[in-house]
Amino acid sequence: MDTILILDFGSQTTELIGRRVRDLGVYTEIMPGDGALPDLSSVRGIILSGSPESVYTSRGAAPDKRIYTAGIPLLGICYGAQRMNTDLGGAVEALGTQEYGAVTVRLYPPAEAEHAAAFRERTAVFFVGFDRTAPLADILAGKIRPNEDPVSFVSWMSHGDTLTRLAPGFREYGRSVSGFPAVIVHEDYPWFGLQFHPEVTHCQRGLEILAAFVFGVCKCAPEWTMEQYVETVSRSIYRKVGDNPVLLLISGGVDSSVAGALLLKTLPEAQVHFMYLDTGLMRKDETLEVESGLTRLGARHLHSIRCEEEFLDALRGAEDPEVKRKIIGDLFITIQEREVAKLRLPPTYFLAQGTLYTDLIESGKGVGTKARLIKSHHNVGSPLVQAKREAGRIIEPLDRLYKDEARRLGGMLGMDRAVINRHPFPGPGLAVRIIGEVTKEKCAILREADAIYIAELKRRGLYDKIWQAFAVLLPVRSVGVAGDLRKYGWVLALRAVVSADGMTADVYPFLMGDIIEIATVITNTVKAVGRVTYDVSSKPPATIEWE
Repeated sequence: MDTILILDFGSQTTELIGRRVRDLGVYTEIMPGDGALPDLSSVRGIILSGSPESVYTSRGAAPDKRIYTAGIPLLGICYGAQRMNTDLGGAVEALGTQEYGAVTVRLYPPAEAEHAAAFRERTAVFFVGFDRTAPLADILAGKIRPNEDPVSFVSWMSHGDTLTRLAPGFREYGRSVSGFPAVIVHEDYPWFGLQFHPEVTHCQRGLEILAAFVFGVCKCAPEWTMEQYVETVSRSIYRKVGDNPVLLLISGGVDSSVAGALLLKTLPEAQVHFMYLDTGLMRKDETLEVESGLTRLGARHLHSIRCEEEFLDALRGAEDPEVKRKIIGDLFITIQEREVAKLRLPPTYFLAQGTLYTDLIESGKGVGTKARLIKSHHNVGSPLVQAKREAGRIIEPLDRLYKDEARRLGGMLGMDRAVINRHPFPGPGLAVRIIGEVTKEKCAILREADAIYIAELKRRGLYDKIWQAFAVLLPVRSVGVAGDLRKYGWVLALRAVVSADGMTADVYPFLMGDIIEIATVITNTVKAVGRVTYDVSSKPPATIEWE
């Protein structure tokens, strides 16, 4: 099968590159950027990812130099372009100001008279990706309609370094409005460098640019499907687990539910155990919905544990979000191990989780060793979970998928649409939507306010237009008036974002009338809430969750 190899240098969007290429139907493999190259017999192209590091520092990883002699097309993205340029004799230096976010790039396709026919042919199939007159379907079909006029488009950048001297053989064919190189091409080899991120949905024609490289330059065939992924993962689970029991810690959200459905499809029902911990940090009526949902999936062994007091006691006095996540993660495993002992499962049981790749990379657990920590996840960063992982006793069938891919997989497995399309919910639950110390009273307030918010979105036909919506209880009391009385009530923040994959997100543009009416319903119903605000921060620079 034709393969695109992605070298991961620690970018938060490395797996997003792979996901975009998979969306095009081409198989991808991701490996550490500084690792030894694998067998390249099926590799049709190599993409060098971005990185939080600089090529001129000791932390800036370098690839195996054989990529430059293997005769395989290369595409360097951001750090990847800087890495190629530096390795081949160019120079990279720090910018005075960072190029970040939406940046206009002006492209200058090569003139026919300047280059040999071979160069013109391979650059034409690449530059067609930038051509606004070339539909994606035409690119996939191999149709080339080169536009020789200068093209301007809005890219998505995130870097503080620039190419100050191009390596021998490289030419600049695109420049940012800031005056720095944005697109470089080698005259003798099919090597391309981009100083922006085409994998991010905010980048105009980003998918077309990747498609032009994958199909036009690399000549890949679209042979990879989700059905093949399911088949591969199912075989892997079956081989690893054998006859041993598997216990899935299920939250009731999309991720763990899809993981459960996949386990039930792969293994005998009697072999799969589900454990749901009612932590007291869940959404309204969560426990009843989880139990009925698992029954519909065909679960035979469901162990539902009520442990609200234990979690609230453990969280007493904790305000730092990382501390709260660690407490919850450790207690999850502690209670799970205690309850598993009551089940008399053999010591060879496997622990399964609905971990997505976004959980891993935001926790600094990406494919390589260079990813930076964004936040800890209870099912990734906990020392106890890590011990299970190192012992090889963890099954994470979704750990190479993004949220939208997990939803698509759930549909293939026959899950209810209402479950598949449910908005994401963090593993630590309401604990990371209550800023500061978590108490039973605050959980009750937030639970009710959040339920009203979601119900209003559904009533107005807005829920399915939004990637994720939720309420956040702030550690602030604000003066207000109730009737003729002066009172202090809690401040509630509402969050609603649109996104394709959760790696980037834009604020949902509510009509002012809708957001005012929703806020009014909340303050009229939840007496402890005195003021409602709306969070208008995008990701980046903010994350979707507040903690």
